[in-house]
Amino acid sequence: MRSSSYHQPVRIAWFSPLPPVRSGIASVNAALLAQIDAELAIDRFVDAPAVASARVFNAHDFVWKARRTPYDLVVYQLGNASWHDYMWAYLAAYPGLVVLHDPRLHHARARQLLQGGRADDYRREFWYDHPHAVRDVVEYAVAGLSGPIYYTWPMLRAVVRTARAVCVHNARVADDLRGEFPDARIETIRLGTPAVTQSADARTRLRSALGIADRATVFAMFGTITAEKRVEPVLEAFDVLRRDGLDAHLLMVGDAAGGPGLAERLRTSGARVHVTGYVDQARIGDYLSAADACLCLRWPTALETSASWLQCLSASRATVISDLAHLVDIPPSVALRVDLLDEAASLREAMRMLATDDGARARLASAGYAYWAANHTVGAMADDYRRVIPLAAGLSPPKVTDLPAHFVEDYSDRARAIANAFALPVDILDR
Repeated sequence: MRSSSYHQPVRIAWFSPLPPVRSGIASVNAALLAQIDAELAIDRFVDAPAVASARVFNAHDFVWKARRTPYDLVVYQLGNASWHDYMWAYLAAYPGLVVLHDPRLHHARARQLLQGGRADDYRREFWYDHPHAVRDVVEYAVAGLSGPIYYTWPMLRAVVRTARAVCVHNARVADDLRGEFPDARIETIRLGTPAVTQSADARTRLRSALGIADRATVFAMFGTITAEKRVEPVLEAFDVLRRDGLDAHLLMVGDAAGGPGLAERLRTSGARVHVTGYVDQARIGDYLSAADACLCLRWPTALETSASWLQCLSASRATVISDLAHLVDIPPSVALRVDLLDEAASLREAMRMLATDDGARARLASAGYAYWAANHTVGAMADDYRRVIPLAAGLSPPKVTDLPAHFVEDYSDRARAIANAFALPVDILDR
């Protein structure tokens, strides 16, 4: 067992989605907590526990538990998805260590507030987060419109300013945040993924079930199928390769969530495009066994580090990624890059090379695995948390006095008003 690097026991409240939630962040946190549980007293707080547990609690229990025995640190695993909505009520009231898996939070925050009928709260929070934005920009989302504009306005200021410390998974993103928020403590934590278990039997079994010959090249994509994963350009490039006579298949491992247009495009894409639907994390290795190369594209980007890409590297699969500014430090030998300014041609060239050059594919796979093993194992991630948790626990909560009202409102006046309507006194101690 690894000896603890903590000078004293640390009691932690850990806010994160956890399995069986269908979330990459849930899977990553499950693996991480298994590594550091022996060193820390960690209470998990989730939106709704699937199974009663001595270590997993409903987030509604946090306040009374924290008042009874205060925590040394609250850790928030925050991302741009609905799984994290429940955390926002606690961020300002209980400042802690915020791990930003997506340094762009606008999509989820706008959806949460606007679907909750809180358009005025959304406006005030947007204006607070982006004081220099044209004031009427906020009406774009209020009107129900969508699109890349959400990536332009990240809605981070309230989160960063109220945190004891903020962590991201990319050093360049951390530097950018330090420039934007010079008074904040910003740290980098490497994202780690478990090694993927593969087998020749799984390769043979899955390919046989899907009608894929052993000699065919299988390109695989993992995770929720959305337009941001560049599904349409991938399908167009795949169609060109097929017309050119390449024996190839495209395997999409995940739920389709890109709207009716994307669903129809997938439905009519032909017998050589296979969409599996949701696949449990335990079976990802089987599908990686069946794949020859992986397409891990993203645009627009929330500046995330892709856990599914790291899984592909850990399985020694050659990968193709979008050539994004925050990924420039990844060595060129690790992955092929798709030029966003010439995406169609660049993607076709990358896929053609992987389908026809076994040597190049093997070299990429080997370099990718070495990069994962050196930088992105769960052990490496746990080491970074061992460094950052004591640091954050030792920092004082920031004093922020100008937050939008809905961050500090405890709604006691509303409770009194409801009680008064029924002539029920609630302030019994005042008497």
